Amino acid sequence: MAVSRGFVGRRPADSARVPPGQYVTRDFPVLSAGPTPYTPLDTWDFTVRGLVNRPVSWSWQAFRALPHENITVDIHCVTKWTKLDTTWSGVSLDTLLDAAPTQASYALAFCDGGYTTNVPLADLRGGQAWVVDEYDGQPLDPEHGGPARLLVPHLYFWKSAKWIRGLELRPADEPGFWEMFGYHNYGDPWKEQRYQGD
Repeated sequence: MAVSRGFVGRRPADSARVPPGQYVTRDFPVLSAGPTPYTPLDTWDFTVRGLVNRPVSWSWQAFRALPHENITVDIHCVTKWTKLDTTWSGVSLDTLLDAAPTQASYALAFCDGGYTTNVPLADLRGGQAWVVDEYDGQPLDPEHGGPARLLVPHLYFWKSAKWIRGLELRPADEPGFWEMFGYHNYGDPWKEQRYQGD
């Protein structure tokens, strides 16, 4: 795992907002398993496929035309940092999934660079998750997952897959990249589900 920014500016944790074992940082550390992909916007698309009647895709232009929401959330990395009050803009997964009716129970997010992560579909619905393309009022930098990343703030941040290109909807769960290397299959920060067996 490459770490390209320091962990500076720790603050005492607010136990009501910060899960056990976490510390608060003002920085936004960048951790990646490989090189940062740089995808031209004219070739980017987002696809919902798998257990659907037909796959649905949006080009960058079509995605940007979808209703966007502004989101302010705390994020929690499995490496123990928490960043409070992060601000994003993106499209609710409810909007994207409504275009692809399914009987699936799970989603496997797939991304540029070959990264994948698994999330129960129930955790992507009900206003809990977004595909975001702006951070702090600016287009999302590639180092933070731009042009678009998944945002599932109630789970550890590795579930908020960077460089997302779509979701494969599945009837059964299938571990993603970090899950196959021993990370917890679900990743609830309030239960400290960091690794298998936690």
